[in-house]
Amino acid sequence: MTTPPTPQSPVTVRTFTQRLSATPRGARLARHLALDQLREWGLPYDCPVSEAVAVIVAELAANAVTHGRIPGRDFELRLSLVTGSVRVEVSDTRAEPVAVVRSAGRLDDGGRGLLLVEALADRWEVVERESGPGKTVRAEVDVPGWLRLARRAGVIRAAL
Repeated sequence: MTTPPTPQSPVTVRTFTQRLSATPRGARLARHLALDQLREWGLPYDCPVSEAVAVIVAELAANAVTHGRIPGRDFELRLSLVTGSVRVEVSDTRAEPVAVVRSAGRLDDGGRGLLLVEALADRWEVVERESGPGKTVRAEVDVPGWLRLARRAGVIRAAL
């Protein structure tokens, strides 16, 4: 005799995607939109996950605008509430690889962005862009108490 399968709660990933102009204003807007979306999903502005995601989005968007910009082409911000974490993806249209993570000199104006991403993200990588030319930098920040948050955000339904 076999036992009936245990009912599994369906998991639906919540996703937010926005194309933004490859300008400093677009980069600032990306950070604000990310924080608003996290708040809508139940992560308040001042929680550690939101703070980490805000810095990651700011750095990746600034890199897309500064180093990945091709005149007349936008960059894309994608946030996903996936099992156990928030995934941040920033895509630009320049196919050149991401700069190597390096330590900046004390007086250097830049060079610390990817170090911040590496320090704040639980995982990150660079992949080819799925649609069109370019690359996507993907970072994930784990969310403590994800199951409770996912239920509130409607990502999963409670078992009947």
